[in-house]
Amino acid sequence: MEGTCVQMLLALISLLCCTTNAARLTITPNRSQMFTEEFVSLICEDDDSSAGWTVRRNTTSPQSDCGDGWGNPYGLSCHINVIHTSDTGVYWCESREGATSNSINLTVTGGSVILQSPVLPVMEGDDLTLSCQSEISSNLPAAFYKDGSLIRTESTGHMTLHHVSRSDEGLYRCNISSHGESPPSWISVTGKPGPPPTTVAPPPASSSLHVGFMVLLHLLVFCPYFISTLLVVSLYRCRDKASLS
Repeated sequence: MEGTCVQMLLALISLLCCTTNAARLTITPNRSQMFTEEFVSLICEDDDSSAGWTVRRNTTSPQSDCGDGWGNPYGLSCHINVIHTSDTGVYWCESREGATSNSINLTVTGGSVILQSPVLPVMEGDDLTLSCQSEISSNLPAAFYKDGSLIRTESTGHMTLHHVSRSDEGLYRCNISSHGESPPSWISVTGKPGPPPTTVAPPPASSSLHVGFMVLLHLLVFCPYFISTLLVVSLYRCRDKASLS
């Protein structure tokens, strides 16, 4: 019983000490397409700064860290003061131990039109709003396409898809007449978590540990008295045998 309780305690301590929260990469401005020469900030959001999170990327050049020929590291952030088309690629956070965050696909265009779309996957059942923006204005009439097919034209340059499903996943782009066309962006839709199982939950680990330690405590208190009683009885028996002989 003592060994079992000690093992449970060590396992709990190991779990609490070794579990770390994965960082979450965010980007400002919050979109996946940028015009050249914009300022971009990438941030590794995590309460544990001791994990040593670094922004990394994979572009046409080999994988590298922020500050290694691109960007300016500042704490858990990486600032790109003037972004170029060569900065197009995949970005993520990575810790000293090799843990990684979500990734962001960043597209930098030298054109005059971009599609503003969510950086992270859209939850199934939520609304999805896409905006077609030129360097001049974000409220011009625009045509929206999915997988090469026209969805519809919006006079305001904004299109909302209500209650998206997995069928709404695809490659989206937009076009503003006399201004140009945006690069394509892949929109991902992720399913909502299902309801919790209806099985009976086991007792909390804290309750099991409490019971285990209470039993161990009683054993530690009871065992000395039990052993001393046995020793006294044995001594009396030995004295009786000695007197009889």
